[in-house]
Amino acid sequence: MNGLVNASAPSRDLLRLLRAPPETRERLPESVCWRAYLELRRRGEPQASGHFVAGLRSLHRRRGIGAGTLAVTDPDVDDHKLAHDPYVGELWRSYKRALCANRTGPAGQLLREFEQQLQTR
Repeated sequence: MNGLVNASAPSRDLLRLLRAPPETRERLPESVCWRAYLELRRRGEPQASGHFVAGLRSLHRRRGIGAGTLAVTDPDVDDHKLAHDPYVGELWRSYKRALCANRTGPAGQLLREFEQQLQTR
């Protein structure tokens, strides 16, 4: 999965990755969570959406208080195309753009919409 997530990792390791998102300066940690979520969803893991949203919320809170250790670069700009639903993919792309621009307010609104869409799927 593009070197972000080991696709052969056990589901429990991927769920752990979502519960405790990585701290990296090279790429958005949210992108790592996205890839883990996609792999878990592909496997049919029922807890994937809940853990994914919880991980995103955790990262978003850290960004909101100005945690300077989180990356704001997104080398994987096309990962939204991997979404199961085009609308969810566009929300993901917009969310990442807002994060890269350090606009946590609009990103928070997009995160709420994103969460709603995942709950209805």
